[in-house]
Amino acid sequence: MKEFQAIIRAYESYKTQNTQTALATVVQVDGSAYRRPGARMLVSASGELTGAISGGCLEGDALRKAQTVIFQQKSMLVTYDTTDEDDQKFGVGLGCNGIIHVLIEPIDYQNTINPIELLKIALKDRVFCRLITVFSVKYSKQEQIGTKVLLKENRIYEAKEKLAIELWASIEQEINHTKSSQHIIRSYPELDGIQVFIESIRPAIRVLLFGAGNDTLPLAKMADLLGLELILIDGRKNLANPGRFPTAHEIITGSGDEVVKHVQTDAYTAALLMTHNFEYEALVLKDLASKNLHYIGILGPKKKSEKMLERLNAQGIPVNQGSIYSPMGLDIGAEGSEEIALSILAEIKAVFAGKSGSFLRQKDGPIHEEDR
Repeated sequence: MKEFQAIIRAYESYKTQNTQTALATVVQVDGSAYRRPGARMLVSASGELTGAISGGCLEGDALRKAQTVIFQQKSMLVTYDTTDEDDQKFGVGLGCNGIIHVLIEPIDYQNTINPIELLKIALKDRVFCRLITVFSVKYSKQEQIGTKVLLKENRIYEAKEKLAIELWASIEQEINHTKSSQHIIRSYPELDGIQVFIESIRPAIRVLLFGAGNDTLPLAKMADLLGLELILIDGRKNLANPGRFPTAHEIITGSGDEVVKHVQTDAYTAALLMTHNFEYEALVLKDLASKNLHYIGILGPKKKSEKMLERLNAQGIPVNQGSIYSPMGLDIGAEGSEEIALSILAEIKAVFAGKSGSFLRQKDGPIHEEDR
């Protein structure tokens, strides 16, 4: 999400200057690679890069290819085979052991639904979307169809003039029969080797941070670095202010029994109780109980959260204890506010990604799950 936001900002700047650009998108990976499908990089005619499609090993060559795309105004598909032992051809030992397919598209500022305009529409509000990109490895030397359709709620933003009726029908069938929110990559041999990348774009994780003490300052900074949407909430106006928390998306001040009424929550919202004020947090938790959040973290010992839950239970207020993380954070031996912030944000990432937060070396198989 952070990368998308940076690309959109750069795009707006280049558009104002009328600087030509091209967008490189990883559309398929076979085997291992540093970046997965959906990774993007915006390239300007002058050679400036925003975003990344690898750990730095492919960017130089992709830059040259993108400048060709800008000059010819025709999209292309570039394949990088990092399983080749002679990977010095890219100027560096890659060691990724994968095949990476990168679609590079020229950006037409006059087209109101060009690939980046579609990203802007997707990120405009907190709604799950699907972005459709069509390419062909078989005909990689030919101009590619590219990023053409965005599906958002009941609306379709499209440029289907290059999509065959049969292909569009197959895409619609795939989406209608797939409940998963994971990326989907499909090949259609019956349509002469066409491939489709159906990309799931989720809203940024929204973090409701209850607590404006000094110990939450590092967490706010890290949340911004990760592209999370931070809403700061506290009853102390002298602490909860833009001067101390310049990266907060919104700041809400008020008593514990009223602040939750002023926040919007959805399936991508996490709440952190870090005020060090038991009575304030007990009131907040009472109102959060009905919000059906996937993650509610409570700072402090387990006895603290148990006491809160006992109080709510005595009041007849049910709480989904499966969503309560107390003490919150992964067990990394964190000491000090910076390390504790790292521990908490890592746990939030793991929860929303459906991961355990264990050591990667203990995992059988590849680091990343294959896109369906």
